[in-house]
Amino acid sequence: MSSIPNISENAPHILVLGMGGTIAGLASHPEENPLQYQAGQVGVEALVQHIQSAIPQGLALVSRQLANINSRNLSDAHLTALGLAVKEALLDASVRGIVITHGTDTLEETGLFLQATCGKLAQTQAKRVILTGAMLPSNAPGADGPSNLLDALRWASTAIENCPGGIYAVMDGRGCMAMDLAKRHATALNAPIQNSPSSSVGLINPSWLSGVKAVQAAWNEDLPIPQLDKWPWVEILTSHAGARPETVNQWLKSDVQGLVVAGSGQGGFHDDWAAPLSKAISQSIALVRTSRTGAGTTLPNIPETDPPGCLAAGVLSAPRARIALQLALNAAEEANLAGKPLTWQDFFARIADLPEIR
Repeated sequence: MSSIPNISENAPHILVLGMGGTIAGLASHPEENPLQYQAGQVGVEALVQHIQSAIPQGLALVSRQLANINSRNLSDAHLTALGLAVKEALLDASVRGIVITHGTDTLEETGLFLQATCGKLAQTQAKRVILTGAMLPSNAPGADGPSNLLDALRWASTAIENCPGGIYAVMDGRGCMAMDLAKRHATALNAPIQNSPSSSVGLINPSWLSGVKAVQAAWNEDLPIPQLDKWPWVEILTSHAGARPETVNQWLKSDVQGLVVAGSGQGGFHDDWAAPLSKAISQSIALVRTSRTGAGTTLPNIPETDPPGCLAAGVLSAPRARIALQLALNAAEEANLAGKPLTWQDFFARIADLPEIR
């Protein structure tokens, strides 16, 4: 760890956790082609030092590099390490808030993961965990990383009236609940947040806060963080014109534990997948259905009746549904080992059925 400025880690501070991404990226020729770059090249301490002059006076920061990767390469091990670090920090009385710098490509997976495993703890500890990133590398003209990081630090450290502790995200002057993140644009500066149902212009407004509190009230218990070797194997399959049953059949011969089907329209899948997906369920492979459109709600038994055991993903995109299913499968296994007869469906529903902020 490093302190900026030089303070004791036992003194009150904001903890900045670095995961890499575009915000820590460098372009070889930033003036000519800023979008041709390598992510995860600059350390988190340097990112913080770059905005040192703009940081509110008296705000003490401690930085810690957990990873420095292109977030497309995010792994189960990275999530476990991040989750444990966030939990430890939330329980540390000297940590007043947490900021995480992260790549935008898989920001939505991390947002859902942290909400499901640390959301209740953040609420009870009255601390804000703020995810942020950038769409332009750190040396690009007009790089958005510095302003996003500064906004995140301010939000994590400022005593905002009635804004509860929790897991949030901020980019391009907008904030949202981290579980609502979804990158639906390849280049827009607010890509991960622009279509979020819980997005708030100017970070905070009264109607947004009421919706956040409804979600917080419904989230009663954090799910366990899977151990490094205990992450369930879950894959995403996308239904499309000309889909073949072999696409599903090949997974029936593997050790896969769950499948998320990104269906067309309202989450329907090709008729040729009906038989192999039913066979998957009979082989105790968990099945979740969502929409490949990237927005809207996937409802149970629409457009057709769901096979027994298959769950609709609600507002969860396919990447978020996959993380939710992994956590649900892991939680069910731990519950059964503890003598509690709970299923993955019980745990998945806790996430998928949370109130939607409108």
